[in-house]
Amino acid sequence: MKVTVVGAGNVGATCADILAYREIANEVILIDIKEGVAEGKALDIWQKAPIDLYDTRTVGVTGDYSKTAGSSVVVITSGLPRKPGMTRDDLIETNAGIVKSVTEQVVAQSPDAIIIIVSNPLDVMTYQAHISSKFPRTRVMGMAGILDTARYRAFLAEELNVSPKDIQAVLMGGHGDTMVPLPRYTTVAGIPVTELIDADKLDAIIERTKFGGGELVKLMGTSAWYAPGSAAAQMVEAIVRDQKRVFPVCIKLEGEYGISDCYLGVPVVLGKNGVEKVIELKLTEEEMVSLRTSRDHVIEVMNVLDKLSQ
Repeated sequence: MKVTVVGAGNVGATCADILAYREIANEVILIDIKEGVAEGKALDIWQKAPIDLYDTRTVGVTGDYSKTAGSSVVVITSGLPRKPGMTRDDLIETNAGIVKSVTEQVVAQSPDAIIIIVSNPLDVMTYQAHISSKFPRTRVMGMAGILDTARYRAFLAEELNVSPKDIQAVLMGGHGDTMVPLPRYTTVAGIPVTELIDADKLDAIIERTKFGGGELVKLMGTSAWYAPGSAAAQMVEAIVRDQKRVFPVCIKLEGEYGISDCYLGVPVVLGKNGVEKVIELKLTEEEMVSLRTSRDHVIEVMNVLDKLSQ
C-alpha cells in the first residue's frame, strides 16, 4: 500500500508524518519541486520510526513522479499562498496551473488512485483536479470540511469546557466565509448543543469558525498546517482502511440538494472506493438559502477559472 503526498511544505510534511506514525500505508512518498526538501523531511520522519515505533517507510523525491507509481491515494497540497499585491484571479491562475500539471503527472503513474485536494482556493482547485484527471467524481475530492468542522468543535469544547472527543458536528458549503455550519446537527455526547450554550455565544463561535484560517494567518504570518495536515491524513485513513467514515468532503454535486455542476462540501461516506455515498440532509429553508449563497460564491470562482482557461 503506497500513498503519495505532493508538496513537502508544512501541510504536506505534517500529513506524511501522521500517515507514517499511524502506519496507514506501507510506504509514503513525499514529492516536491524544490531540490532536497522532500528527501530531507522524509528522512527525518523515517529516523524517528525507532522512537515512535512504526514501520511505514517514508521516501522523498524531487520531481520524479515515476516513484509515485501505483499509489492508492494521492494528497495534493501544492500551490502558493496569496502574497501582497496578488489578486484572487492571480492566485487562481497560478495554483490552477500547478494543480493541473501535478494531477496529470499523478494520473499517468497511478491511474487507479483516489485524489485528495488540499490546495487553495480549495473548491475551485478540486474542480481543476477533477477535469484534469478525468476521474469519476467519487475519486477526486477536496479536504476542507473536516478542517472547518474541527475548528468549530475545538471552539465549542473550549467554551463548554468539555472534551473535543464528545462533540460531533456537520458543516457544509464552500471553504471560506460562506461555509454553512449546522447547529441543528451539532451535539455533545448526543446532547443538542443548543441546550448547552446561549445563542449569541454559539453565533460568535460560528463566525470565528468561518474566519478560522484568517485568524491563524494574522497570528503567525502564514497559514495553518497541523490541523489541515491531520485532516487530510484522516481522509486517507478512511479510504485505505475502508472505514466508511462520515465526513464533510468537497465533491462535485450532481443534483444533490438541488445543486448541479458545483463543487461543495457535503457529508459523505468515505471508504475504499472514495466517496461511496453522498448523504442528503433534510435542510430547513433557511439552511438551504445559506447553502445556495455558498454555491453562488463557489460558482463565481469557478467561472474565473473557466475564463482563465479559455
